[in-house]
Amino acid sequence: MDFSLPLVGVAGAAALLLWGTHMVRTGVQRAFGPRLRAVLGGALKGRLRAFLAGLGVTAALQSSTATGLMTAGFVAGGLVDLVPALAVMLGANVGTTLIAQAFSFDVAAFSPALVLVGYVLFRRAGSPLVHDLGRVFIGFGLMLLALHQIIALAAPYEDEPSLRMFLGAVASVPLLAAFLAAAATFALHSSVAVVLLVMSFAARGVVPPETAFAMILGANFGTALNPVLEGPAGDDAAARRLTIGNLLNRALGVAAGLALLAPASRLMVTLEPDPARAAADFHTLFNVALAALFLPLLAPYAALLRRLIPARISPADPSRPLYLDANARETPIVALGAAAREALRLVDALEAMLTGALDALVQGDRRQIADARRLDDVLDRLNGAIKAYLSSLDHEELSRDDHRRMTEILVFSTNLEQAGDVVDRSLLPHAAKRLKRGLALPKESEDEIRALMERLVVNLRASASLLMTEDARAARLLAAEKATFRDAETRATGAHFEAMRRGRLDAIETSSLYLDLLRDMKMINSHIVSAAAYPVLERTGDLLPTRLASSGE
Repeated sequence: MDFSLPLVGVAGAAALLLWGTHMVRTGVQRAFGPRLRAVLGGALKGRLRAFLAGLGVTAALQSSTATGLMTAGFVAGGLVDLVPALAVMLGANVGTTLIAQAFSFDVAAFSPALVLVGYVLFRRAGSPLVHDLGRVFIGFGLMLLALHQIIALAAPYEDEPSLRMFLGAVASVPLLAAFLAAAATFALHSSVAVVLLVMSFAARGVVPPETAFAMILGANFGTALNPVLEGPAGDDAAARRLTIGNLLNRALGVAAGLALLAPASRLMVTLEPDPARAAADFHTLFNVALAALFLPLLAPYAALLRRLIPARISPADPSRPLYLDANARETPIVALGAAAREALRLVDALEAMLTGALDALVQGDRRQIADARRLDDVLDRLNGAIKAYLSSLDHEELSRDDHRRMTEILVFSTNLEQAGDVVDRSLLPHAAKRLKRGLALPKESEDEIRALMERLVVNLRASASLLMTEDARAARLLAAEKATFRDAETRATGAHFEAMRRGRLDAIETSSLYLDLLRDMKMINSHIVSAAAYPVLERTGDLLPTRLASSGE
């Protein structure tokens, strides 16, 4: 019998199943992404709360990978300990089983209704939330339709001798069945899809229950492989303790499950004669048992992971991105969070440049000029990496708020890079000019330069805070700082023209240098304000009055 057409049909139905899963996940992310992240972040204070939060967020997203990426972001930022983060992953693994439980019942008849409801909601104008919920309903409907098609396509070939021979070979070696399922899960990036496929095959008797259970064990292992093998590359393996820890406990659970597969299969079939329901129950019980085993042992387990994967302290390239995880691009809320964290590294580099420039101006340290100029290359490379990362996101998957947030991050990083250019191309050459010519500024001028440079650092830190909090009051305070630098420039301009009127050549040269330095600092401050304050004020409607006030009009 020719298998080519049925295989194409099964492959198409599997693709439809994957696309339905994708629509459900992206719809939930668009509708509730920030709130789910807030729920997850707020629950990371105790292992039980973290477990329940991981379960709930993953049940909504239908992606333990997305939950893991959000949790890994909290861990890498030092916001949460490894123990509750591991508890989140245990909860996430249980959360992925809930959709399998729901689909193990005969719910295929609801597929047209779900698609119809989803279409009506999706086409309804005016409410982005309703639009995204429509996407979720359509996704569930397509998943049910795909499973129904797979069962229908497999039915005529259940007794085919060649298929029976192949499945018999697989069934005789449970480890091979687990390996095939793990490979399929890794390739498809969806344990939900693979488990649902296995349930469909079990429902038609294409695979015996014991083989189905082995394949479910493999799917559970495969879903833990993706974050480890496709996570951010780097020399410091300690940043991957969470994903490696999750993989290790899954590996131990799968090994124990394969060892006990025969008695467990007999017990499951006795308790639940329906093969599809038995497969779904086995999937859930495996993850619940693993969570019950590891939850009380997470503290010593986390300590073991720290010993096995110690943090490496090495002189890393400061221009190398640390948080732009390629694996996070499938989850917009996580990818945007990673880009924002990377943008904060621009603040550190620019602050180091300003500190070096101040030392060069006040203390006459020539080495600081060369060091500060090297930091401008760091700013350029990080800004370029952030832009490339954000441009690689699928913009069709971004909600209106996601697009706004992406624009804010781009504006922030671009302005800080431009502020670094002002330091490199103008402020530092003026400092070098002062050292080369041996110009001595009056003490009051030197004190004002020091005060204004320190004020720039304070404003820079305020802009970093604004990028994360988006607080309108803080934005207005930062925008008002432009008046301080404008007033200093006005006073310096008057002093310069007074020196020219008196005809004192030494005073003219020093006042000209002083005026140039103040103009540079004013320009740097302008970029700092534009980086974070103006996007917030534009959203709140305060931008025009603030700009008029800061420009003196």
